[in-house]
Amino acid sequence: MLLRLVFFLFFIVSPLQSWGSVPFSSSEGVNAVEFFEFDSDQQQRMATELAKSLRCPQCQNQNLIESNSPIAKDLRFKVFVMVKEGKSEQEIVDYMVERFGDFVLYQPPFKVQTWLLWLTPVVILSLFLIYAARLVRRK
Repeated sequence: MLLRLVFFLFFIVSPLQSWGSVPFSSSEGVNAVEFFEFDSDQQQRMATELAKSLRCPQCQNQNLIESNSPIAKDLRFKVFVMVKEGKSEQEIVDYMVERFGDFVLYQPPFKVQTWLLWLTPVVILSLFLIYAARLVRRK
């Protein structure tokens, strides 16, 4: 009798657990990312490498391949579609930078808006070396 009760509860409760969880977004494009088909292996390699080189706008330190956020899935799909359409790597990067700014690049270009980002480590290292040299001279 106890065994029947356990089986009954198991079969009643098990389906209820999955009602609240949806493994993927209902968006057709997001689901299609995981099973995207390319025309060639070269396209697949290019798309994967490109998606690895672009940062997820939502996740601070993950690329589009590593991130599972909805925006990363959308952008990964966009990259895959653009590669399949025959767009060049530079065209895809330009599209992403135009849409999200230099933040999507792991190595932002050296320009007026990013000079502080690039020069701060050099200035700090220089100040440290000057300080260390003065300490050594005093002793």
